[in-house]
Amino acid sequence: MRKYNLLYLMVLAMGLQTARAQETISPAPPQDKPVYLTNAFIHVGNGQVIENGTIAFEKGKITAVGTNVPAAGNNATILDLKGQHVYPGIIAPESSLGLVEFGSVRATVDVREVGEINPSIRSIISYNTDSKVINTLRSNGILLAQITPEGGIISGTSSVVQLDAWNWEDAAYKTDNALHFYIPRLISVGNNRSATPPAIDPLKVKMEQIEKVRVFFREAKAYLQESKHAATNLKYESMRKLFNKEQQLFIHCELVKEMLIALDFAKEFNVNVTIVGGSDSWLIADLLKQHNIPVILTQPHSLPLMQDDDVDQPYKTAAQLQKAGVLFCISNEGFWQQRNLGFEAGTTAAYGLTKEEALSAVTLNAAKILGIDKMTGSLETGKDANIAVSTGDMLDMKSSNITHAFIQGREINLDNKQHQLYEKYEKKYRP
Repeated sequence: MRKYNLLYLMVLAMGLQTARAQETISPAPPQDKPVYLTNAFIHVGNGQVIENGTIAFEKGKITAVGTNVPAAGNNATILDLKGQHVYPGIIAPESSLGLVEFGSVRATVDVREVGEINPSIRSIISYNTDSKVINTLRSNGILLAQITPEGGIISGTSSVVQLDAWNWEDAAYKTDNALHFYIPRLISVGNNRSATPPAIDPLKVKMEQIEKVRVFFREAKAYLQESKHAATNLKYESMRKLFNKEQQLFIHCELVKEMLIALDFAKEFNVNVTIVGGSDSWLIADLLKQHNIPVILTQPHSLPLMQDDDVDQPYKTAAQLQKAGVLFCISNEGFWQQRNLGFEAGTTAAYGLTKEEALSAVTLNAAKILGIDKMTGSLETGKDANIAVSTGDMLDMKSSNITHAFIQGREINLDNKQHQLYEKYEKKYRP
C-alpha cells in the first residue's frame, strides 16, 4: 500500500476543494462590439467627475467620454446604469498575487529565490493565473496588479499583469518594469529587552550588505561599458535595462536614513528610483519632490512605525505627500489583502485627501509610477477600457458594490470562491 505524508494529503485536499469551487470562471472573450455605459457618474481618475455621463469603448479602447457622446450604432450594447458610479480599474502595486496561494504551504509559495543578489529573476514567469485569490480582487474593482518578487537584497524584476487571462503570457501588461532592492532595516523598531549586547554589530552587518550592492552596481556598470566580454555574466547583463532607464529601481525602505541611501543610489548610478514603503517619507517630502522621487505607500491601515509618531500618522501621510507635490500611490503588501486596497485609499480621504485624490492614488498615480499611464489609470479616450462599475462609492467598504467590470473592453465574471461559499451555506442554514 502506498503511503502519503500528512502535508501531501492536506495540499491535495485543498487543491480538490479549490478546483471544484471555481471551475466555471474563465477568461472573457475579446470585445466583439461597441459598448456604451450611459446615465452614470463617471470618475475619470484625474480629479474630474462627469455627472450623467456616457463612456463608450470598442475593441478594448475607450472611444468617447462625456455628456455629449454620439449616439450608439445598431450593433452596440447599451447599459443604462441609472446613476451608478463608473471608475478606472484599481491598480495594485507591490503584490505577491499569483506567486503565493497558501502562505503556510511551501509548495504554493513561489515569491522568493535563494541568494542575496538576483537581478536576473523574473517574477512574471511564475505568475499563476489560476490562483483563486485573483477573483476576490476583481470583485472589488482591482483589475491590474504589479507582481513583485521578494527575498534577498536584490530580488529580481516585477511585471504588471491584467487579472483575466489563461496564462502569464496573456496576462502580461508591462513586463520587467522594475528591479527591486530591499534595504536592510537600519534600526530595530521592536522591543529588544536583552541586557547583553550582540557579539556582532548588526548595523555594521547591514551597512556591509548595502555596500555589497553598491559594489555590484559599479561592477555591472563597468561590465556593460565594455565592448567585448571574455564570458557572459547573466546578472550583469540583466542590469542593462536599468542603466538604460528602460526599467526603474524600486527601493524598499521605511526610515529617513534608508531613503537617503536610496537618493544616493539614484544620484551615483543615474537611475530612476521609486521608494516603496516610505513610512517616514513625510519627514523629507520636500527633498523627494526636489529629486522627483515617487513613493509607493504600503499598508495605510497600520500602526505608526516609531513610538513617538502620531497614532494616525499612517493615515495622513498620503495627504502630506500630496500637499508637498510628491507623486505617490497606495499599496497593500501581500496577496489576499489586496482586495481591501480601495478601502485603504478611502481612509486617506478621511485624513486630508479629497475623494478624487484618493481615487487617483490607486489608479492614475499608480499607473504613472508603474509606467503604464499611457495605457490605463484613467477613463480617457484612447486608453484601455479597464473599467469598474459600482452602485455606491467604490472606496467605501459599506456602500461599494461592483456590478460590472471590464478589462480591455471584455466584461469579466465577478464571481469568486467566497461568494459561492456564501450562497451555498446561505441555502443550508436558511430557516
